[in-house]
Amino acid sequence: MGGTLAIALDLDGVLADTRPLWDAWLEDAARRTRVQLEVPEDREAAAASLDEALGDWRPLLARFAADRAPLWIRPRPDTNAVLRRLAAAGARIGVFSDAPRELAEIALAHAGAARQVEVVGTLGEVRTELGDGVVVVKSRRQLADLP
Repeated sequence: MGGTLAIALDLDGVLADTRPLWDAWLEDAARRTRVQLEVPEDREAAAASLDEALGDWRPLLARFAADRAPLWIRPRPDTNAVLRRLAAAGARIGVFSDAPRELAEIALAHAGAARQVEVVGTLGEVRTELGDGVVVVKSRRQLADLP
C-alpha cells in the first residue's frame, strides 16, 4: 500500500455537523424518559453516562437520527465531488468522530458520503485501520486542497 493515500476526515468539520442532531436527541430522550441527563460535552464520555442513566439508548438514538437527520444534514456537492475524485484515484477514506457510531453512520448516509468511506470510528480506530501515514483532515478547505 506504499503509495496509497489514506485520509481520516473529521465528520463534523468536513461532512456533516452532527452536534445539533445530538443535542436535539438528548433533549428528546430526557423528555421521553423523564430522566435528567447531565452528560459531558465529549460524546465518548457522554456514552458512558448514558449507559448508566438509560441503559440501551443506542437504538433510540438511531431511530431519532434516522427520522430527523434530513432536517440538519444535507449533501454538499462540492465536498462529495472531492471524495469521489479521491476514491477513484485509490485513496482509502475513513471518518472519525466522537459521536456514537449510529449517529455517525446515519450522518454519512444523509451527507451522501457513505459509499466512499471505508471505516468509521474514533480517530484512533481510523488510524489503526488505515495505517501510519494517514492524513487527518479537519475542514472542507483542507479536503479541497488535497492533491
